[in-house]
Amino acid sequence: MCTETFLRLPEEKRNRFLEAAWEEFTSVPFEEASINKIIRRAKIPRGSFYQYFSDKEDLFFYIQKSMLGHFMEEYGQALEQHDGDMFQVQVWCFDRVLRQEDLDPLFLRGMEILRLNPVLLVQVIAEKQLGPYLWEAVRDRVDVARFRDAQIAEQTFIMSLLALVMSMTDAMARPEHAADCRRELMARLNILKNGSLKQEPARGEEV
Repeated sequence: MCTETFLRLPEEKRNRFLEAAWEEFTSVPFEEASINKIIRRAKIPRGSFYQYFSDKEDLFFYIQKSMLGHFMEEYGQALEQHDGDMFQVQVWCFDRVLRQEDLDPLFLRGMEILRLNPVLLVQVIAEKQLGPYLWEAVRDRVDVARFRDAQIAEQTFIMSLLALVMSMTDAMARPEHAADCRRELMARLNILKNGSLKQEPARGEEV
């Protein structure tokens, strides 16, 4: 994550640095991204970079976390509109992104990074422990009572989010197969739903 030195920068300088990072990460895949290009765009010495972040991966994680945090604000609103049903919301997100409907510039940048790095965002969510952070952002809007317990609800949310990211990545790489990607997403979500929700009582049993 970023250092206290970075957080104490004047807003204009901090924003200029982040804008330079976004420009680089939305231009080339992560492996090809250059710290030198970022610092030239930001007009800072190379030494300053390492006063802000430990390395390129640390910076990438930071801006992805900010993008995902922004996404989760809208995701939480969608949960309220869909009565806390995360499975419906994952499909809604897929459809909205594929239609490019009402997407703001920050989210579009995030989608470009996802297009350039088809596996990396999944790794960021899974390996950088972003899942619990994202769950905390929306937990109060999820209908947790439908699940066997709260822990299963959290793990199902993380896995369903990963399923959404994988399907969106595949659809952006192969737009002509977007319908197949949507069906694959629905299949994955149904598997998660069947394994995580409370069993409906059989007829004649007490509720």
